[in-house]
Amino acid sequence: MRINIDGLRAGVAFAGLLLAPLVSTRAADAPDPAAVERGRRLMEGGRFLNAEWSDAAYKAVGETWGEPAPDPDADPEGYARAFGRHYGFSPAPFPNDGLPMGLKRSVKADGATRGVQVDCLVCHGGSIGGKSHVGMPNTRIDYAGFFPDLFRAEGRPSPLLPFVLNTTRGTTNAGMMSIALLSMRNPDLSRRRFPMPLASNLPELDAPAWWILKYKDTMYYDGRTPVESTRSIMQFLLAEKTAAEFDALESDFEDLFAYIKSIEPPEYPFAIDRDAADRGRVVFEKTCARCHGTYGEEVDYPNEIVPLEEIGTDPARITGISDRAVEYFNSSWFGAKHPVDLTAERGYLAPPLVGIWASAPYLHNGSVPTLRLMLDSRRRPRRYLRPPSTDFENYDARDVGWRYVEVPEGQAPDPKDPRRLFDASRHGLGVGGHVFGDKLSEDQRSDVVEYLKTL
Repeated sequence: MRINIDGLRAGVAFAGLLLAPLVSTRAADAPDPAAVERGRRLMEGGRFLNAEWSDAAYKAVGETWGEPAPDPDADPEGYARAFGRHYGFSPAPFPNDGLPMGLKRSVKADGATRGVQVDCLVCHGGSIGGKSHVGMPNTRIDYAGFFPDLFRAEGRPSPLLPFVLNTTRGTTNAGMMSIALLSMRNPDLSRRRFPMPLASNLPELDAPAWWILKYKDTMYYDGRTPVESTRSIMQFLLAEKTAAEFDALESDFEDLFAYIKSIEPPEYPFAIDRDAADRGRVVFEKTCARCHGTYGEEVDYPNEIVPLEEIGTDPARITGISDRAVEYFNSSWFGAKHPVDLTAERGYLAPPLVGIWASAPYLHNGSVPTLRLMLDSRRRPRRYLRPPSTDFENYDARDVGWRYVEVPEGQAPDPKDPRRLFDASRHGLGVGGHVFGDKLSEDQRSDVVEYLKTL
C-alpha cells in the first residue's frame, strides 16, 4: 500500500502518542525536581514541530461545521472553545496562545507562515467534570474529523494513510504511525527513498493515563521495552528531524519524561461508602492484587505480564507488531541504548490502578465503558455511543465510568457525530477477556468497584 509522506507528516505528532502513554519508572525513583520543572515548561510551551496548518485554515474551518461559530478574530476564546467542543479538544489549563490543549502555535516549514500543529496533549490532555488535566486520556478527540477538515480549509487534499487512524472518538493508531515513520528511515536515521516493509498491522487504541507511569519498569502494553528508553518517545519527530537533531533533543525529552513521571491523578470527587470499600479491598487483594498490585500508603506493583491465553482480551495489539519491526527498531538509534526484549512473555501488562476512576473507558482498547462491566464480562455492550461530553452529567458514579447508549446491530449511529459509535467488530476493538470478575457475586462486585474509587 502506498505511503503518502505528507500524510505521515500531518500525523507526525501521533507517532509518539501510543509510545508515550506507558512509559514510567518505579515509584521509588523520584524524578529530579529541577528536571520536572524543565519538563513541565517544555510540555506547556515547547514547540518541536513545524506548523502543519496555517492560522487562516484554523480560523476558516469553523465555517464548515454546519452551525454558527464564534468569530475567530472578534472572539478568539469563544472560537477556541467551540473548536474544542466540535473536535474533542479540552480547554488548556495553562497559557496556550488562546488554543485548546493539544494544539500549539508554530511556523510552517518556510519559517515565516504562522500556523498550528498538534502535540502529545491531543491524546494525553483530557477533561472530566469541566476540569482539564495534563496526562488524562482524551476520550473525545476526533482525529478523522479535524484532520480532513483542516486540510480542506487550507485548500489541500486530505492525505492518504496506509492504515486506519481512528474510527471512534478517543482512539488513535499512533503505533502504526510510528512504524510507518520508522520505515522511511535507515537505522542511522538517514532517509530512505522507499519504505522498509515491516509487516505490521496495529489497531487503534485508547490512550492510558500518564499518572500510572511512575509505577512501571517497562513501557507499553506488551511490557517489552525498558522504561529507561527515553528515545522511544521521540519517534513522532521522525518526519522532520535529522540524526544530529535527535541527539541534541534527547536531554529535553529526558526532562519531559521526568515531568510525565511526576503527574498525579485527580481525587475521586463523589461520596464513597467506606464500609463497602473496606469489604471490597479484601476481595480485591484476594482476586486482583496478584496482577494489579496492592495500594495504601505505598503502592506495591508487580509489573505482571498476563499471557494472552490467560487474559483473553483482544490480541491485535500484541500480534499486530512483527518481530521484523521490533528488530528494525532495535537496529536503529531508538533501540541502540535500550532494545526491546524479543524473548519476553507475549501478553498484556496488567496496569497500575491508581486514579482508575478518571481513566474510563477500560481495557487497552477502550472497549469497556465502566468498571462494573470490567468485572462482569457477560454484560458488556458490543456497540454503544460514547458520551457527548466529559461533564459529570455523563459520568456514572455507581458503576464508575461513562454512561453509554447501546446501539443494536445494523442500526446506524447519529449522522451528526458518527464517530461516537464504538463497534467491537472492528479490528482490535474486541470486548472479550478479563473474565476474572465474573465469578464474584453482585455484592462483591459492588464492593470492589467502591474500593477502586479510593485508589
